[in-house]
Amino acid sequence: MSAADFHKLAELFPNETVTHSYVQDIALPAVNGKSPGTFALLTLDNGLDHSKPTTLGPNTLIELGTALEGLRDRAARGEIAGVGVTGKPYFLVAGADLSTVKSVSGREQGLWMAQLGHDVYATLANLGVPSFAFINGLALGGGLEIALQSTYRTVSTGAGALALPEAFIGLIPGWGGVYILPRLIGPENAVKVMIENPLSNNRTLTGPQAYKLGVADAIFEPADFVEQSVAWAAQVIAGALTPERANAVDPAVPEVADRWAGAVAAGRAFVETKTSNASPAPAKVLDVLEANRTMTQAESAELECRTLADLMQTDEFRSTVYAFLDLVQRRAKRPAGAPDRKLARPVTKIGVVGAGLMASQLALLFARQLKVPVVMTDIDQARVDKGVGYVHAEVDKLLAKKRISADAANRTKALVSGAVSKETFADADFVIEAVFEELNVKKQVFKELEAIISPECILATNTSSLSVTAMAEDLEHPERLIGFHFFNPVAVMPLLEIVRAPKTDDAVLATAFELAKGLKKSAVLVKDAPAFVVNRILLRLMGEVTAAFDEGTPAGVADNALRPMGLPMTPFVLGAMVGLPVAQHVQESLHAAFPGRFTVSQNLQNLIDHGVRSIWDPASVTAGTPTIPAETQALMSFGDSPSTAGEVLRRTQDALAEEIGLMLDEGVVAGPEDIDLCMILGAGWPMFLGGITPYLDRVGASERVTGRKFLAPGVASEPA
Repeated sequence: MSAADFHKLAELFPNETVTHSYVQDIALPAVNGKSPGTFALLTLDNGLDHSKPTTLGPNTLIELGTALEGLRDRAARGEIAGVGVTGKPYFLVAGADLSTVKSVSGREQGLWMAQLGHDVYATLANLGVPSFAFINGLALGGGLEIALQSTYRTVSTGAGALALPEAFIGLIPGWGGVYILPRLIGPENAVKVMIENPLSNNRTLTGPQAYKLGVADAIFEPADFVEQSVAWAAQVIAGALTPERANAVDPAVPEVADRWAGAVAAGRAFVETKTSNASPAPAKVLDVLEANRTMTQAESAELECRTLADLMQTDEFRSTVYAFLDLVQRRAKRPAGAPDRKLARPVTKIGVVGAGLMASQLALLFARQLKVPVVMTDIDQARVDKGVGYVHAEVDKLLAKKRISADAANRTKALVSGAVSKETFADADFVIEAVFEELNVKKQVFKELEAIISPECILATNTSSLSVTAMAEDLEHPERLIGFHFFNPVAVMPLLEIVRAPKTDDAVLATAFELAKGLKKSAVLVKDAPAFVVNRILLRLMGEVTAAFDEGTPAGVADNALRPMGLPMTPFVLGAMVGLPVAQHVQESLHAAFPGRFTVSQNLQNLIDHGVRSIWDPASVTAGTPTIPAETQALMSFGDSPSTAGEVLRRTQDALAEEIGLMLDEGVVAGPEDIDLCMILGAGWPMFLGGITPYLDRVGASERVTGRKFLAPGVASEPA
């Protein structure tokens, strides 16, 4: 490709937020009484605050390439002895500009983008003098690859989020990372960084973890990180220090070749377990890794470019960018329908009715994140003590894992207390119930509370399926009640369904959204409808698979029919994790509301009545060979109308399309984007599906059932 082609590509993105390359000369400190010379430090900075990460688009790459070419010329003239690359505070670089990459139209433009990155990075790798990456903060994807293309690397102890997450977003580490990393830290560690971490909720490395793996050659404290790194670079340039790389390997060595093959095989097994190979990107990462063992870096670069260009054209990549960028990064931070935050009331004390597991999790979350007093109540002191004890024990675990300091642990424990009388809520600003999932029980709780709490106090329910409107109907002030539905485990799951009943007022709603923000949860506004969003969709899915099973479809066929979707677990495994009684209770609520679409399985009820917790024997699931115990089989009876896996899959796809179409018609949420956001954050739905609606659009279910697609062309698919 020519420079003209690269500039032609850059001109297509006039609105790119450019990360500029600023170069300054530094006199290297003397080593053994002699200065090694002048050091050119290149700082990547977009001129914006820390809320706007530095990214790499075509214009950024061209500017970086031009700066590096100038430094290469200076090195040839003997003007500089080394080059360092670092970033603005908190960031090296956050990777490629996904907005730009998503907008690439056609394979040729994608190929240009890939080749442009390689062209620029090759300049960094061949300056004629040693190059150093000073990883001062976040370094993702192409940002970490800048560091990998440098001769040497230092990392800050305060640096967070170092990763090659491309398998998670539907691509490969295509600017040299897939070639350099396994040679630097070993193939097994490289598979962990490029496959296992991305597919495990996009896990990242801290600075110390990266140093331990061998990604960086030295590690320094944040306070004087750049100064320490420059001094270290001076030692290296002067020849006084030679970094040791204990994990580095030569793939030509037979033993390493065997390790390489084993790492690739382990990676493929992990991908199969996590995604059922429903997304092409992870397999492509491993394909390139497997092939490049015997390649030169230039040969690998050609393969990386071709693979990137192909993956940029897949709907899985477009769906991932839609899910990650448009939903998780943008819509989740600006919830549709949220009132003006100025209406929110201050919350200085929180009450939790109940001291069971869910209530205790809520109390811990409120105390840790909001740092306000939290009081739990229950019907007797033993239950109260158990709930408070749970909170204290969880805090102790966090302390033991060094997740919090001793002071923070003591403060958190001091904030959580318990009482038997609800009179303790008299001065609370927000009281949430987490009692038995039965409407009359919850109504009685709220009736008692209303006689105690202040006029400004907000009442909340953590119900997963019951009507918030019905709970409010006997209250003197129904406008103060809101649904505040968390997902289990509370500390981990990021979604909060905020349920507005017809009479809920804006101040209460605004306070709920501000609380969600303080809790570091992503809130979605939901209309008061049976089971709200996540549970309604999951139970429709589980209901169709269970119905097919009851009709005579073999258990293995029914439970594995949805594997092409790449869901985090099968319906039977999900049912056991949620708890069969809980799932059945929600299913009964939905059956009462929509008897034609949600059926209640008698087989599941028989299992529940006999204390059976799972269709599959749990040990057999762990062993990878799910079987139904004979005693469990004896409790069930089946029809004589079995389905094939394909029939169960299509039946479920169409059922989901029908349910989502009805939910949108009912106004349960503002749009299909909120359905997708809820499924991603509340049910662990895969990013490469884009949530659920892009998937249903892709497989044709949306049009089969509703006569139209849920999303416009180009939102999570190829532009029209």
